[in-house]
Amino acid sequence: MDNLDYRLPQRRHLTTGPTEPGPKGEELQARLEASVPRSVTPLWPRYIAEADGGVLVDVDGNSLIDLGSGIAVTTVGAANPAVVDAVGQAAAKFTHTCFMVSPYESYIEVAERLGELTPGDFEKRTALFNSGAEAVENAVKIARSYTGRNGVAVLDCAYHGRTNLTMAMTAKNMPYKSGFGPFASEVYRVPTSYPLRDGLSGPAAAQRTISVLEQQIGAGNLACLVVEPVQGEGGFVVPAPGYLRELARWCREHGVVFVADEIQSGLCRTGAWFACEQEGVEPDLVTIAKGVAGGLPLSAVTGRAEIMDAPHPGGLGGTYGGNPVACAAALAALTEMERLHLSSRAREIEAVVREVLGPLVSVAGAGETRQGETGQGEANPGRGGVAELRGRGGMMALEFVDANSAPSAELTSAVARRCRDAGVLVLTCGMDGNVVRLLPPLVIGEDLLREGLGVLADAIRAEVSLG
Repeated sequence: MDNLDYRLPQRRHLTTGPTEPGPKGEELQARLEASVPRSVTPLWPRYIAEADGGVLVDVDGNSLIDLGSGIAVTTVGAANPAVVDAVGQAAAKFTHTCFMVSPYESYIEVAERLGELTPGDFEKRTALFNSGAEAVENAVKIARSYTGRNGVAVLDCAYHGRTNLTMAMTAKNMPYKSGFGPFASEVYRVPTSYPLRDGLSGPAAAQRTISVLEQQIGAGNLACLVVEPVQGEGGFVVPAPGYLRELARWCREHGVVFVADEIQSGLCRTGAWFACEQEGVEPDLVTIAKGVAGGLPLSAVTGRAEIMDAPHPGGLGGTYGGNPVACAAALAALTEMERLHLSSRAREIEAVVREVLGPLVSVAGAGETRQGETGQGEANPGRGGVAELRGRGGMMALEFVDANSAPSAELTSAVARRCRDAGVLVLTCGMDGNVVRLLPPLVIGEDLLREGLGVLADAIRAEVSLG
């Protein structure tokens, strides 16, 4: 991995105790508790003052290793100079006009760039929004308008957002859905491919999914099938090879719009511009968000021109969708992804992760995992620990099990807590809460990455030895 230039020192340094914030952090924590509802209480009481490259610096001067990227957002860094400069120049000209009322060039430029970067050599159109959930909702609206059908199919373990429709599409109840219903209708859940748990080949898993689609829903009732090429909150699950191709083929045969939700997996994150490219799939529609604008709120739906043009004029849009400052940030961020070869860098990150953490699958006693280009793992049962290391590029995960090879959220939480206490931010996910996910900024330096992974490895060894 090439060395990059950074504004802040790329080092881990703790100035306060490992488990408690310093005096400034404590003051902010008290203010938070007095003004912010508990439903949005942060995971980690470290209040960030600056960020750059692979570090987060809090208000008490602690320099922390970031292996979360704001949930895959700060792909090009949290203070990328090109993005910062583009934002400043755009804001100095105008901060808002509403594209639907008085348009501007940067929106069109973003649409053109995304049309070029998304898979498929066909005519495309792009509509811009604010968040990933908005992109998914609008993809559904577009598919329904195009097909004249209502049904929406999603996969087990899916995560698509927190709005009413996307909560219906999301599988995990807590914390995303509990107590917030009733949800939107005409959303159907079908089996997914989860190689560690189901042991099925891609074609076999696809046939299981297709059978449910045909027998329980009916192709003639479906507007779209929405899939994450690599599942996010559901556990960073990489489907078995061939699974997505079979689903896309079935959708084409039956006039069902195939939507790739690339909100977390897209934009170089998995070692390609979009994860579906690695499966040889050209989606009808792609939803894009998170890393697209270097940290500013922007999302998109990009897809086949005839599908995107189906809704009537004025049917899509919103006051802030495609904000000019966010569009300027996106153009800079996309250019930085190209200039810094971040797809290649993501693959280098994956190689380091596998080198450092791969042996822990065997050390933990849960079997030895052999990994290949597909991102799949082969795991054998053991006394408990790491069941599998999986993922692609800068989107990697460890799944933890107990002594009976059952999912262990307790072990996962303990490992994540040890990392955070040592100044390394890692996130968890999975339907059973038993997966540690790694989403480092793709501009992180190799030395810092290795240090953070070393802390994670030590945490795993410590917790497994306690068991």
